Order: sequence, then structure tokens, then C-alpha cells
Amino acid sequence: MLRKLDQCSPIIAGDGTRLRELFHPDRDYDFTSPYSLAHAVVPVGETTLKHRLKADEVYYILTGRGMLHIDNQSLEVEPGDVVDIPPGSVQWIENVGENELTFLCIVSPAWRVEDEEIL
Repeated sequence: MLRKLDQCSPIIAGDGTRLRELFHPDRDYDFTSPYSLAHAVVPVGETTLKHRLKADEVYYILTGRGMLHIDNQSLEVEPGDVVDIPPGSVQWIENVGENELTFLCIVSPAWRVEDEEIL
């Protein structure tokens, strides 16, 4: 299966992140993997809302610089960084750079609205 980012509809996630969902087993007939994959954008100077997921999440940073907060830990992230966010962790990310912060989000099991709590 091939997906073109610009052909995926943009949405605003519950935490305020601009997302394009690339693969999701509940929305793609031929995609049967247990995870979902989304492309996320946080504009310059913006911060997502604090939230937690019941699922495991991995961020792969593509562009920009951010400060990722996971529970009581803060990590500066930049292109090429990969971060695992354990299930149940309070998390949010802020764009601390001069360009858009973009990253891939892998959620396993696949993201579901009922598995996310906005704080």
C-alpha cells in the first residue's frame, strides 16, 4: 500500500496537534497491522495539550526542535530522534524552534478516541 501525505485529510487531534493519519486498521481495508501511523505538525511557538494514551506511542522527529514532556521528564528533541512514550504517561510537546515541528506517531495498539484522555 502506498500513501501520499498530501492526499491524507488533515485533522486536529484532541491534544491540538495537526495530524494526517497515514495508516489505521479501522479505516483502511487492506491495512491489518495492529498499530496506527500518523504525521503530526506543531506550528512554531505552539504546545500540544497535556494528554495520556492507554497505548504505547513512538515519536520519530522529522523537522524542527521540540521539548517533549513525559511525566516528570523533559527531553529536547530534534530531527532523527526516536522516543518511546509508555502507556499511561502524561505527555505534551512544545515547538521551541524557528520552524514547524513535524514527526511521525506510531501508536500500538492503534489509536482510538476512547483510549486518549485530555488533561
